[in-house]
Amino acid sequence: MAHAESAAAGRPEQPTRVPRDAAAWTAQITPYLWATGLSGKVSPFQKAPTLGVEKSFSDVLGDLNGGGFVNVWARRDRFVLSADVMYVSTTDAHGEGPLPAFQLPGIGIAIPPGASVDAKVDSKQFTAALQGGYRVVDTPAFTLDVLAGARIWHISNDVTVTASHPAIKSLTAKHGESFHWVDPLAAVRAFLPITQRLFLHVQADVGGFGAGSNHTWSSLAAVNYVFSDRLSASVGYKTLNVDYDRGGHVYDVRMRGPVLGLTYRF
Repeated sequence: MAHAESAAAGRPEQPTRVPRDAAAWTAQITPYLWATGLSGKVSPFQKAPTLGVEKSFSDVLGDLNGGGFVNVWARRDRFVLSADVMYVSTTDAHGEGPLPAFQLPGIGIAIPPGASVDAKVDSKQFTAALQGGYRVVDTPAFTLDVLAGARIWHISNDVTVTASHPAIKSLTAKHGESFHWVDPLAAVRAFLPITQRLFLHVQADVGGFGAGSNHTWSSLAAVNYVFSDRLSASVGYKTLNVDYDRGGHVYDVRMRGPVLGLTYRF
């Protein structure tokens, strides 16, 4: 997520004003909260049955162990850099009814049809979108940045499963796996001033193209309020979608919800 670049006049920047030092970098950091829900399908380990996921923000919050979201932007003249990083750790405990037979890592035998399965999944997700680009439109009424880069994904799951069936009695196994991939990205980012201190910020990216995931995209629309040269706040809505299915791993999910950020510029 990227947020407003504040300025003395209350606009995201003063595009027509000549900077004091055109070679100097300006930067900003935005820690933010993302009240995201989660929907889609995942496999907790390689070649495992694919499980449907449908969680509201309250469900995600109930499973949350910890996490954080931060965005960093830097600009020199018309050249821009962006880094958006998030980390989320959750524990999801649930029971499943009778399942088709499948092989569970750590048990060494196939769980027979009709077995009752209780599972606990500790998941960690790290995502970093790193991009660089150029400000193609730079006016007091509108700015537009075009960027390219990559989104790095790392998913780690620790699964504890207890299976019960007359043929196997009760067996418990633990298994940990992690997988990662990199998606190329193309993105745009725009600012539209509404008043001296209030402006609209919109950005979107698309990527994957089969190089990492089948496809991925994200979007953000936010309203920003500038308090001072260095401090601004924003509220908006963010969506992140990814469809990854490779090597027996499935991670096909959509995360979406409101965001609230506080930006410090230096």
